[in-house]
Amino acid sequence: MSLTTALNIAQSALLATSKRTSVVSQNITNAGNADYARRTAVLASTDGGVRVSEVRRATNDALFKQNLRAASDWQGQQRLLSGLDNLATAVNGTNNASSPTTALAALRDAIQLYSATPSSSNLAEGAIDAARQLVRSLNDGSDAIQNIRTSADVEIKAAVTDINKLLADFEIANRQVISATATGRDPNSFIDQRNAILSDIAQYIPISTYSRGNDDMVIMTADGATLFETIPRQVTFEPTASFGPGMVGNSVYVDGIPVTAATQDASAISGTLGALVKLRDDVAVTMQTQLDEIARGAIFAFAELDQTGGGAPALAGLFTWSGGPDLPIDGVVTQGLASMITVNAAFDSEQGGDPVLLRDGGANGGDYVANTLGGASFATLLIGLADRIDAPIVFDTSAGIAANVSLAEFGANSIGWIEGLRQQSSSAALGASAMMVRTAEALSNETGVNVDTEMALLLDLEHAYEASARIISTVDRMMAALLELV
Repeated sequence: MSLTTALNIAQSALLATSKRTSVVSQNITNAGNADYARRTAVLASTDGGVRVSEVRRATNDALFKQNLRAASDWQGQQRLLSGLDNLATAVNGTNNASSPTTALAALRDAIQLYSATPSSSNLAEGAIDAARQLVRSLNDGSDAIQNIRTSADVEIKAAVTDINKLLADFEIANRQVISATATGRDPNSFIDQRNAILSDIAQYIPISTYSRGNDDMVIMTADGATLFETIPRQVTFEPTASFGPGMVGNSVYVDGIPVTAATQDASAISGTLGALVKLRDDVAVTMQTQLDEIARGAIFAFAELDQTGGGAPALAGLFTWSGGPDLPIDGVVTQGLASMITVNAAFDSEQGGDPVLLRDGGANGGDYVANTLGGASFATLLIGLADRIDAPIVFDTSAGIAANVSLAEFGANSIGWIEGLRQQSSSAALGASAMMVRTAEALSNETGVNVDTEMALLLDLEHAYEASARIISTVDRMMAALLELV
């Protein structure tokens, strides 16, 4: 080997070592960056020594895609669980203290207490006050549900705005990847940026991806709608200013195709958008139906009946509504009834009424008077009212719970329904969290930076650098000696 060849080999080794040292230093600098993938300098032999042929980025597409899906699932279940918690607290209160079911139980107790001493005006007033509390619970619960639906709609709009911005950022990063790949430049930093944007998009909606020539990437939703292909597809949503019972929210569209639906099972919800739509158009709507049915059950249970046997229709008694004194349609939900129910003014002392009508009847005229003799100890009507709370009623099946149960049982089932959803979502969130952690750890092991490994490699490179430097120094001395001889 000539001295010139030895010198060229040593110089090329120095250059390669310098490049590899730069790559290792970059790895160490980005060790805490979750969006960074480890770089490896790949060496190739040449006639004159060695060179760095490429800087390869560590990757595992299968694990990355699994992690994206797990992140979508976890984010969706977390948001759904948070919404269910808010909904349960807003409607039923902490530990169900202000729920219609609790208020109904208090009303039954008050009526039973009143029936034991029918002559007590204080107990009569106590029963009316319990009725007011039930009405407040239903009214406030209905308002809370619509407010939560409106808030979810606002969140959906904000999420759509974020998705469109992320897609615009993705277009820039994707173009940079394509350009660098096509021209032989290093695209790795742009790929890191692109993957970070994908992770952000997956928080809102589950996605899938595939790559084409020059590493051009296409993004699709889990349902197959194209989010990005060369250019971003427009994600659109028209918000609703405010919600009322029975109103349906608007869908989110990708390039004119609806991509959100409220019919998914709660445990299958993935992504923030899916959770918000589920809350807005399914869970909250069903809970509103349950409140409306409790209100209808209360109106029916406390209706005044014809006491003469003449066949007059049952009319609104202690509780009435905007359609009173007629009763709502039997067995069918009246949308928004929970917000319309009131205490009948004829019974309410605060509205100039007489609470004793609860004992005697007659708010709708003489045919409905039960205590015809005016006895102060008359308790038959009060006992009958308490019994009606526990009598079976036909409820609308759209409420999502048992349809032929007592009013008291229906209220208890309503609480059990929302608690069941919370448990279901909590279990799904735990599973999604475990999957996300496992896939993230596996992905990090495959593509992440281990500082100890990098420091050990840096030490090896230092030794390689010293060896090359000694070769150059030796060749330099040999050439100097040769020149002296000449």
